[in-house]
Parts: sequence; C-alpha cells; structure tokens
Amino acid sequence: MALHSRSDPAPTAGLPRPGLGWSNAMVTEANPALGERLEPPKERLADEPVPADVAYQLIKDELLLDGSARLNLATFVTTWMEPQADRLMADSVDKNMIDKDEYPQTAELERRCVAILADLWHAPPAAAATGCSTTGSSEACMLAGMALQRRWAKRVGDRNRRPNLVMGSNVQVCWEKFCRYWDVEPRFVPMEGERFHLDAEQAVARCDENTIGVVAILGSTFDGSYEPVQQIAAALDELAGNGGPDVPIHVDGASGAMIAPFLDQHLVWDFRLPRVASINTSGHKYGLVYPGVGWVLWRDAEALPEELIFNVNYLGGNMPTFALNFSRPGSEVVAQYYNFFRLGFNGYQQVQQAARDVATHLADQIGGMPEFRLISRGDQLPVFAFTTSDGVTGWDVFALSRALRERGWQVPAYSFPADRQDLSVCRIVCRNGFSHDLATSFSIDLVSAVQQLNADTRPGTASGPSGFRH
Repeated sequence: MALHSRSDPAPTAGLPRPGLGWSNAMVTEANPALGERLEPPKERLADEPVPADVAYQLIKDELLLDGSARLNLATFVTTWMEPQADRLMADSVDKNMIDKDEYPQTAELERRCVAILADLWHAPPAAAATGCSTTGSSEACMLAGMALQRRWAKRVGDRNRRPNLVMGSNVQVCWEKFCRYWDVEPRFVPMEGERFHLDAEQAVARCDENTIGVVAILGSTFDGSYEPVQQIAAALDELAGNGGPDVPIHVDGASGAMIAPFLDQHLVWDFRLPRVASINTSGHKYGLVYPGVGWVLWRDAEALPEELIFNVNYLGGNMPTFALNFSRPGSEVVAQYYNFFRLGFNGYQQVQQAARDVATHLADQIGGMPEFRLISRGDQLPVFAFTTSDGVTGWDVFALSRALRERGWQVPAYSFPADRQDLSVCRIVCRNGFSHDLATSFSIDLVSAVQQLNADTRPGTASGPSGFRH
C-alpha cells in the first residue's frame, strides 16, 4: 500500500469551498467531454455532487494514463480473466468474506478451495490440514510466520530469547516486514557466485536453538528459480537427528505452489515432506484470479497454535478467524473457486504449460542474441531473467527497460541483492494472456530497441537504475 501525505496547507477559514459549477441543466444535458469545468477534486471535496456518468468518464480518462496491464511483463499478478468470472466477481463483491454466518455459501466455497489446495499439496489425509484465504501472500506469510514464532515460544518457554528466521536474500519484502514488525532476527543467506537462492548447506549453517523456521521459496521473484526444498528438509532432518534444533520449514509458494503441482509432479516440495509445516500461495498470481487473494495452509491443527485463532459473535453465530485484517470482499474467493471448477486439473495444467512454453521459447530467442546472457530460462516458474553480455558497453539493462517502455512494454530492470549487487538484470514474467503472438510482437520490439541503443553513441545517456524494487 502506498503512503500518501497531504502537502498543501489547510484552507483558510471563511473562504467559500470551490464547487464544480454544475447547474441542473448541466446535470441532465451536459456532455462530459464538452464541459467547461471538468476538474475532479484533488485535495478537497466539492460542495455539490456531479452526475454519475460525468464522474465515471473523468476517472476513466485519468486511468488512461496508466500502462496497459496486458503489456506489463513485470507483474506476477493476473491481468486477464474470463468474462464469466468477471460477472461472478461483480455479483459477489458486496459480500463480506469475514461474515461467514451471513454468507455461509461463500464460506463453503472458501472451505472447498482450502480442501482442493490441501489435496494438490499432498496434505496427509488423516492430518486434517487447516487453512484460510487472505488478501494475498504477504498476509499469508505474516500468518505463517506468527504460527512459527508462537510454536517456538511455547517450546522454549523463555521470553528473554530473541527468535530468528533463516531465509535467502532473495525473499520477497513481506518477510523483511514480518521480522521487523514481530521483532524476529532475519538471518539472510546472501547470494554467492552463480548461486542466486538458498541452499541446504547455507540454511543449516544459520540455524540454532532460537530459529523458528526456514523459509524456502518455490519460485524466486528475482529469476523464477525454485529453491531445493527437499534437500533443505533432508539437511534439517539430519541436523535434528544429530541432536541439533528441530527446525520446521515454511514454503513460500506465492507463485510456484500453483505451478509445480501441475507441471512438476516429480518434484517433492510440499506436505509430503514431514518437515514442511505450512505453505502459502497467491491466488492472484498463477492461481489466475484478479488481486487480491492469497491462501495459507498448515499440515495439521498442531502446526497452527489454537491461541492465534479468535472467535467473534457480533456478526451473528460464533465465528473462528485468523487474519491480520477483518472485512474484505468475497469476490476473489468466489473467482478462485470458479477457476478450480472451470479448469480442473487438466485445464490448469494446460494454462500453466502454455505460459512455460512461451517463457522458454522467448528465453531461447533472447539467449540467442549476442547482446544478452540468460540468468534463468523460464523452465521452473514461467519467468526468466537476463543481463547484458560482456561485449555490451554503451548501454545496460536499465536503458533497455526504458527503451521498451517507449513501445508500451513494462519490463523491470533491477540489481540483485547482497553480495551480487554487481549483477543487474531484466526479468520477463509470462502469465495467462501473454500469448505466443504477443511474445513475437515483444521480440520484434526488443530487437528494435537493441538496434536503437547500439546506434546511440551519446555517453552517459543510456544507463542508470530505475525505480523498480522487490
């Protein structure tokens, strides 16, 4: 959420409030495009209302200044859904997800989604996996982190000890927020050489009796690669078996937990590993739903401490809840269930395979250009990163990002984190709706942008970081 502050001084007392000048005739007859004072309020409410069509048109016109969501190759977030899903979302946007007594069928759809995810992630049938929807993976990670912290606190029983959490420096910023907000020491494993994420050896080396858990990322936002969850779990098993601390794993599958079940069924990363206590994913990423909805599941009730669950009755009934917020629309949960119902396993598999095929094809094309070197190739998440080759000296990935934006494409350029800040890359996220045809159009514009940059010999005009941040 962006933070905004009001910079203008308070209005002088006694001065009249500026209206928009609408007469009754203008309300009924004015064409919004031809009005003389079509200025929406910037800092203060006007005295009088305006016609609904006028307000709609003015706001719609302002939004034309945004970039095209379909051409945004930076975001992991879903930018296209079927019209039937759009209608279902509109039909249910007024339902409050927290009010399960008033909207029991919406609550039932949430329960079904949790059960479907538990099945996809191989939760033990007898363990009765538990979980809930959230506003996104950030909230889901906060909830999972709180559960890890509370389980550790109950185990050690010492309020004077400070807990720590082990993770790679490639984690999403929500984990930094969790550690700061809940006073947990973050133990980041920096990148080294061509190792761009956490591995088993580095994870175990940073664990001690105050470690509440290890976060393993199934799909790094930096390059789309999976972290080796199975190897990390095996190393932690060995650590505990030799008398060391018994450290659980949380799998941050914001993207990969909706890719791997369909495309990488041979990969063992989920509740099949007893050390995996919880998993989160973003329904609004490769779950194929508009923002914002996330999911978090625990392998059993023991993994989610009972004292974190609140029961409230002032909306009617006696309702258990575990969330950082309270009221939110039920529409995204309904849309998630629509996708599960509409696509089924094979449909999801086809959609995700199409995204991966586009990613690997485009990566191969870019990797074949002499100006670029691939960091990853989109064969895990449908996401890949690339940088300039050693022979490119007159421009960099930041200049390329700006050149592509001139053609409407939003491609982020950024530096890698600690110990590999020397490496700057561009990243391409391939989502449902980014077709082979669009990828071909992108390739043409990429070649054109490179030709333009190669021809530009002005010193110092084609370099420098952008405002992108993970």
